[in-house]
Amino acid sequence: MSSLYYIAFKSLITKEVNRFTRIWLQTLVPPAITMSLYFVIFGNLIGERIGQMSGVSYMEFIVPGLIMMSVITNSYSNVASSFFSSKFQRNVEELMVAPVPTWIIIAGYVGGGVIRGLLVGTIVTCLSLFFVSLQIFDLAVLMASVLSTSILFSLGGLINAVLAKSFDDISIIPNFVLTPLTYLGGVFYSLTMLPDFWQGVSQANPIVYMINTFRYGFLGITDIPLLHSFAMIFGFVVVLYSIAHWMISRGIGLRS
Repeated sequence: MSSLYYIAFKSLITKEVNRFTRIWLQTLVPPAITMSLYFVIFGNLIGERIGQMSGVSYMEFIVPGLIMMSVITNSYSNVASSFFSSKFQRNVEELMVAPVPTWIIIAGYVGGGVIRGLLVGTIVTCLSLFFVSLQIFDLAVLMASVLSTSILFSLGGLINAVLAKSFDDISIIPNFVLTPLTYLGGVFYSLTMLPDFWQGVSQANPIVYMINTFRYGFLGITDIPLLHSFAMIFGFVVVLYSIAHWMISRGIGLRS
């Protein structure tokens, strides 16, 4: 990366981090409170009645999924809201005419989404320690899964922002697509509990692979082979990056 490209990348990252840290009461605190409620309600109250799942306590089982849920939603929403705001205020037009390659623009916005997603994930992880004693089974798998997932949903948020024509449009995907897929992605249950038909249907949900790889990093248990999961995740990253690069380089949804 040349020095000029590095300056452009650093400027975008700095802008993104300053944007969400300046309003930390809106961006960092609400996810922490929401996940704490999940820990209390599903972990303590309901978990005591359920007992164990996949050989571990129910609280231990759901914590990785809840952490990943917070990473997914915050990575996505950060890039979607930030890029659409730049588009709405026509700031993005300055990037389009500047001698900055498309991949730098994508890297800058996605980098901001990844930082926010990982920061919120870290906060939620620290909060979970008040409820359960976490052990790391495989740090490399843990880091690879959370980083690749954060990149994937940051790219998804970027594509959503490019296509959106109003602020209402950037809430449609999180509310009607991400939320159902997350709840049906194995956060609160093991796929082995489902009949064979529904296990097959669940494997069409990409979030299943992300939550299972992340859970393996903590607990060493997974419903889907790791190589299969990582192949799916990286495949989605490549596809979404290609779409985002094509759309931005051609100015789709950006040029009036």
